Amino acid sequence: MSLLAPLKELNATQRHTVLASFLGWTLDAFDYFLLTFVIVAVSKEFGADKADVIYGLFLTLAARPLGALLFGRLADRYGRRPILMLDVILFSVFELATAFAPSLSVFLVLRFMFGVAMGGEWGLGASLAMETIPAKARGLVSGLLQSGYPCGFFLGALVNWLLVDHIGWRGLFIVGAAPALLVLYIRRSVPESPVWQASKEERKKRGLFEEMRGHWKLALYLTLLMAAFNMFSHGSQDMYHTFEEVNLHLPSGSGAAFLLVAMLNLGAMVGGLFFGALSERIGRRRTMITAALLAIPVIPLWMYGGSMLWLAVGAFLIQVMVQGAWGVVPTHLNELSPDAVRGTLPGVAYQLGNLLAAYTANAQNQIASWHGGDLAFAMSTWIAGIALVLALLVWLGPEARGVGFGGKRAE
Repeated sequence: MSLLAPLKELNATQRHTVLASFLGWTLDAFDYFLLTFVIVAVSKEFGADKADVIYGLFLTLAARPLGALLFGRLADRYGRRPILMLDVILFSVFELATAFAPSLSVFLVLRFMFGVAMGGEWGLGASLAMETIPAKARGLVSGLLQSGYPCGFFLGALVNWLLVDHIGWRGLFIVGAAPALLVLYIRRSVPESPVWQASKEERKKRGLFEEMRGHWKLALYLTLLMAAFNMFSHGSQDMYHTFEEVNLHLPSGSGAAFLLVAMLNLGAMVGGLFFGALSERIGRRRTMITAALLAIPVIPLWMYGGSMLWLAVGAFLIQVMVQGAWGVVPTHLNELSPDAVRGTLPGVAYQLGNLLAAYTANAQNQIASWHGGDLAFAMSTWIAGIALVLALLVWLGPEARGVGFGGKRAE
């Protein structure tokens, strides 16, 4: 329980800020993952190949750097809070519009636009939270924020299981407009970042290139690091439901399919919280390397468990490790980023990494086709290889655990 102690020390305002950032990422992920559950249904309705619909995942991921840059720069100039509200409204609107797409082409355009809006949320929420809380709480809160992603995945699985047979895939995207209600909570309960408030006038006088002077090498490193991280997470998640349908022959809305996805996301939430908090004790880099390497021995259970029990155990454990490594990312990126571009750099690096990793699902689908449609082989080899690359990149990089924000010493 001592790992959770920093949460008790947050005041009411800090708790509201953390909760809003967590919910923003949760609902953002919920909207993204709805597509992963209905790939087969969408391809049938539009008379398209499954690979054409999977391309929608690529477009969403590829568009996210644009959103990170656009909304990040706006947040560095005008504040984290108002731009976060604008961003949530926009991704909810594009999600709703997807439900009424008359053709696959329009569907793909809307997924691209959704990706632009989705690209802004993580960086805004993470910077707002990290600049508001004490330094000693960053590790745990980082894991909590990143756990919003598997929470969103779980909500998507739950809604798909309960509703897809009644409202169809279009109805799911209508439900996906609900995150817009989060804006009401942010407007009422969440103040602006105190770090941004303290330096807002100075920031308005400088452009991006001036603020980034001397930090381009760091930006390149963070982008490569986030490419590996996104290949790691998307490689373990995006095609998992398709693996259930194709390899395990589980119907999309079945209780068994939902159970495995639920275990996947329960493991992710546990891993994010545990390893995020652990990073305060043993360091950011050591924690991420440990979690990444521990994913490798879990792979046989995850893909080849042989029974529902062992498949469920494997699904749980693989995401303990994958999202355990990810749980350190929000604080790690924010601590490495200069104050003047903390609204921009973490989000842009994250989403440029997404761009480099955007072909992950397509690549896994292609590897599977070379091996008789065996997604288990494709996903297993992918995760094992990326885990090693990720561990190496983390080992080669810097760490700034507990650094002070806004020119202040860490609390």
